[in-house]
Amino acid sequence: MGKMKIGVIGTGSISDIHLSSYAQNEHAEIYAICDLNKERAQKTADNYGATFVYTDYKELLGNEEIDAVSICTWNNTHAKISIAALEAGKHVLCEKPLAKTVEEAEQIEKAVKQSGKILQVGFVRRYTNNINLLKQFIDHGDLGEIYYAKASCLRRLGNPGGWFADKDRSGGGPLIDIGVHVIDLCWYLMGRPKVKSISGNTYEKLGNRSNVKNLDFYKAADYNPYQNNVEDMANALIRFENGASLLVDVSFTLHAKEDEISVKLYGDKGGAEIEPELLIVSEKHNTILNVTPQIDSLSSDINQAFQNEINSFINCIQNEKEVVSPVEDGVEMMKILCGIYESSETGKEIYF
Repeated sequence: MGKMKIGVIGTGSISDIHLSSYAQNEHAEIYAICDLNKERAQKTADNYGATFVYTDYKELLGNEEIDAVSICTWNNTHAKISIAALEAGKHVLCEKPLAKTVEEAEQIEKAVKQSGKILQVGFVRRYTNNINLLKQFIDHGDLGEIYYAKASCLRRLGNPGGWFADKDRSGGGPLIDIGVHVIDLCWYLMGRPKVKSISGNTYEKLGNRSNVKNLDFYKAADYNPYQNNVEDMANALIRFENGASLLVDVSFTLHAKEDEISVKLYGDKGGAEIEPELLIVSEKHNTILNVTPQIDSLSSDINQAFQNEINSFINCIQNEKEVVSPVEDGVEMMKILCGIYESSETGKEIYF
C-alpha cells in the first residue's frame, strides 16, 4: 500500500505537532500546505518537503491526489472546511472543538454519513499511553461503575490572546479551548453517557491581565493585549442519564497560587487519578490500596499522544477501522460546551 498524501490546512502553532507526527509515520506523505499567510505556508512546506502550497483551502481540496487533511484553523472555520473536505472525498482529522455550535457539529455529522469518509476529532488526550492503560482497567471492571468525576485545568496567567481571545473566531475562552480536553477525558472514561442536565457559570472578571510582569506564558502569533472578549473562568456540574455526574472548572486567568491540572474518577469498586500522574485506588483484604503502575510515564506525554493520534488516523483509513474519537463524540461534546455557556447566560440549569 502506497503512502497516503496529506494536506494540512492552517499553519498556526498546533499544526507543527501534526506535521512532525505525520513526518514520523511511514505510511504518510506531507503533500500540501495551506494558510492564508502565503509566506508562512511556503516556509512550512519547505520545512516538511510538501509539494504544493495554497492560500485557499478550496484549491487544496480540489487536488485529487490528496487523500486526507488535518484541519488546524480557527474554531469558526472548522465546520465549513470539514464539510467541504468530506464533500471533496477527503478523510478529515479536525482539531477540537469540532465546531462553534451544536448545529454546525450536526451538519458535519450529516456530511460524514453522506460521504462515507472518516472524520476523527482531535481529542488528543484519549490517545495517551497511560489513558489507554487505564481504560483497560476500566473495561475489565476494576473501577466498577464510575458514578463521579471531577476535573480542573486552571491557569493563573495564561490567556494566549490573539484569536484565542476573540469570541467570534474561538467560540469562547478556557472552556472551549482547554476545558474541552479534561471534560472529554472524563466523559470518555466514564463510558460516554448521555447528558441529562448542565448547570454552568462563566466569569469575565480579570480580563487578560496583560499588565502582569515576571510570569511568562504562551502568546498567539496575533497576540494583542487590548483584545479580549472571552471568559476568564468557567465551572459546571454535568449530570448524565445514568445518574453519574462530572464537576469541572477551568481558567485562563485566576488569582491562584499555582497552575493546576487534576482529573479524577470515582467508581464503586475503585478510583483513579489521571493528572498530574496516573494512580489507581483499589481495595483488597479490607484495606484500601494506592496502586502505582510501573510504566514509562505516569504523566501524560502529549507529544506521544499526538503521534498516537496521527498513527491511529492513518491506520483507521488504511484498514477501515473505527476511530477512537468519532464525529458523534464531537457533537455530544458541543452539546456539553454550549450547554455550559447557555446555562451561564440564562442563569438556569439546562435540560436535554
